[in-house]
Amino acid sequence: MAIRKKSNKNPPVLSHEFIVQNHADIVSCMAMIFLLGLMFEITAKAAVIFVTLQYNVTIPATEEQSAETISLYHYGIKDLATIFFYMLVAIIIHAIIQEYVLDKINRKMHFSKTKHSKFNESGQLSAFYLFSCVWGISILVSENYISDPTSLWRDYPHTLIPFQMKFFYILQLAYWFHAFPELYFQKTKKEDIFRQIVYIGLYLFHIAGAYLLNLTHLGLVLLVLHYFVEFLFHISRLFYFSDERYQKGFSLWAVLFVLGRLLTLILSVLTFGFGLARAEDQQLNFSTGNFNILAVRISVLASICMTQAFMMWKFINFQLRRWREHSSSQPQSVKKKFVTAKGKTSRKERGLYFWLSCYLCFSILGNRGPFLNVIAKGTFYVSLASEMTHLEKQYW
Repeated sequence: MAIRKKSNKNPPVLSHEFIVQNHADIVSCMAMIFLLGLMFEITAKAAVIFVTLQYNVTIPATEEQSAETISLYHYGIKDLATIFFYMLVAIIIHAIIQEYVLDKINRKMHFSKTKHSKFNESGQLSAFYLFSCVWGISILVSENYISDPTSLWRDYPHTLIPFQMKFFYILQLAYWFHAFPELYFQKTKKEDIFRQIVYIGLYLFHIAGAYLLNLTHLGLVLLVLHYFVEFLFHISRLFYFSDERYQKGFSLWAVLFVLGRLLTLILSVLTFGFGLARAEDQQLNFSTGNFNILAVRISVLASICMTQAFMMWKFINFQLRRWREHSSSQPQSVKKKFVTAKGKTSRKERGLYFWLSCYLCFSILGNRGPFLNVIAKGTFYVSLASEMTHLEKQYW
């Protein structure tokens, strides 16, 4: 995000600068059109598709249940209209947070252009992650998913879901779709656009995959776990920008990040390797929403593992860059203690290369069975977390 400078001159109507400066007002007018459509009988039927959730199924109450009927939902093509409307709402809320919270803090702190961009990014994402974590945890508690882990795969396919869960997924997709026009509205630098597109695309791919493949229970648990770790990172970065001596949050995030990747792999292997693999119905059926076949299970598990490996690779590069920046900022007398001979590998890099080699060996052993695979990767991640903590205490 670049710094948006306000000028007294009014840009030409419908010019790029005009759209960027007034995009929140333009989008608000578009959203207001759908809301006004609810007031008239002619347009109400069309406006309802955009504003409210579709495809509800009313299940009559039984004697064992309460006297009230239960309304559950499934997905369909009309969900695209609902996602579009709440994408407009996300753009409006994004602009409100930016103008009334982040811009005021930026003017007081006098950040540089680089810090200004990162501060805006962390401010927006930390608010979204906090909101999603609190909402997701409330759904997990109300639906008893935490107390009963077998609910992740029991009674699959989960074609009918409660209102809160469907609305959660709709808003998740809407938020990450709104991030694409925000690249234009926030004047993102050209060198950062590709990174942002990959970042957004990974979220949309996994959230939409869990929603369309009826893996909403597992997807919700993994999203809450991932969002909590990401929230800790961005809130730590906000504190770091206010006081560069604040580093404890990053140390805690580094440990939780590795543990989060481990828990993600464990839950995924348990769901696809044990739970769904032992289900009675393992036939592809689009009408019932059953995608529990070997090819789909392997594809989904492989995509999760590849994403976790990619994130671990980015994490290791991030930690190495932090250590190198810190070493370069130390006085020359202190640096001599840690500088190695020219052409030789430093101790921290040798340690990381050692654990990466162990990971390759564990992966080869893990191919002998899913249970051994979990143990192998678990041993690697716990060992890597210990090594990261040790190195950070020694060099940071």
